[in-house]
Amino acid sequence: MKTLLGRRTRILAATTATAGLVLLTACTSSDDGGSGSKTAAGGVELVKAGQLTTCTHLPYPPFQSEIDGKVQGFDVALIDLVAKDLGVKQEILDTPFENFKTGAFLNSGECDLAAAGMTITEERKKNVDFSDPYFNATQAVLVDKKSGVASLDDVKSKNVKLGAQAQTTGEDHVKKENFDPVSFESSDAVLNGLRTGQVKAVVIDYPVVQGWLKDKANAAAFEVAEQIDTGEEYGVTVKKGNTALRDAINKAIADAKADGTYKKLYEQWIGPYDESAASPAAS
Repeated sequence: MKTLLGRRTRILAATTATAGLVLLTACTSSDDGGSGSKTAAGGVELVKAGQLTTCTHLPYPPFQSEIDGKVQGFDVALIDLVAKDLGVKQEILDTPFENFKTGAFLNSGECDLAAAGMTITEERKKNVDFSDPYFNATQAVLVDKKSGVASLDDVKSKNVKLGAQAQTTGEDHVKKENFDPVSFESSDAVLNGLRTGQVKAVVIDYPVVQGWLKDKANAAAFEVAEQIDTGEEYGVTVKKGNTALRDAINKAIADAKADGTYKKLYEQWIGPYDESAASPAAS
């Protein structure tokens, strides 16, 4: 069991009836009181009684990944706070990342919200409603220490093979800069591509790189050549028009920042507290 701020979190894995999807349950001490109602505290309507169903895409440490058989991370802990306020438990559904752009699983009633270290963009706002931003994220260029690369410009001038995670803003950014990156399905695959020499440099969100470099072997082999401030902010998404749930998410985020919980979770999952990253302006 892993205790987060006095709350025990227990993750159980089970297959769903939807082919190719895995349902991972993050059980908190809260329950729905046995009422079986799909209406939670504050009048929030849920897709399933007694639970807040979260769509995510695994793995994406330090925001969400399976550790010792349990789904854990910064986003998981943050949404646990929302679930606690609603008097229910959080359950996590692992889904393809491309569905977050379209809001497909929100619209079909598979999930109540999506939390996946997802950048707020105008294009995505056409399909989903975002919470207030909860995290500022820069992109990082991570390179093999033997590559001789000190910047993204070096990647281009030295014709170094570059990698990125598919369907992400990092990949979008380098494509706009006229790169043709090798696309990897997940963040783990990006790191593996770097480890195995498929690529000599990668572009991905800096907090992810921070998590990788906590590992001594990674820190010995790789280094951050450059950080790129793209002005990105992470948000949680809900189905368009679901203002009650969006308001509940915003309240939980604001309360966590006010009472110090956010800072504790940040230090636990990401690293030394960076107030500028933790305090983006409201959308």
